[in-house]
Amino acid sequence: MDYKYEQNAALKGFKVICGIDEAGRGPLAGPVFAAAVVLPAGLEIEGLNDSKKLSEKKREQLFGIICEKAVDFGIGSANEKEIDEINILNATFLAMKRAVAALKTKPDYALIDGNRSPGLDGTSEEPVIKGDAQSMSIAAASILAKVSRDRYMLEMAQIYPQYCFEKHKGYGTKLHYEMIKKYGVSEIHRKTFLKNLSEHYG
Repeated sequence: MDYKYEQNAALKGFKVICGIDEAGRGPLAGPVFAAAVVLPAGLEIEGLNDSKKLSEKKREQLFGIICEKAVDFGIGSANEKEIDEINILNATFLAMKRAVAALKTKPDYALIDGNRSPGLDGTSEEPVIKGDAQSMSIAAASILAKVSRDRYMLEMAQIYPQYCFEKHKGYGTKLHYEMIKKYGVSEIHRKTFLKNLSEHYG
């Protein structure tokens, strides 16, 4: 985990370089979130890693540090209705565009986790496979996106307590499927993700 991707972009003359990542492509409920982060060159953040490799407590701790030390950050989301309407890939790109739009300064270069680019107007893009384990900016974005989504799902757990969102955050766990079977589909479930429910219940 280092700044080689950011440094390469800086050597090409780019000034505002952000890392972008998403959280929540796979769940059955709730939005997909994305974050865009511009870090100061060479900033060391102890323990920074791909959000999936960190405990919830560590992610929460790093969230505060990243927000405090980042030059700029933006968070965006696309809700379950948008996911059903335009599909999860396009909804992910929409969340990424909203995260970039939330930045105070428009980036001229974006490092994006994965193998596809959202198509940002006026910004050069570089997809980085497993970027959240390689680029400090992308790893920072992965934490902001993940924590923001988890916090949102905790709020949804208050509104829809019967689904136990606080435990699974909307992912397709055994408990979640059992609750859907018992209580049906809520307003925040992704209908296109639940078409094949019969497979789970036989």
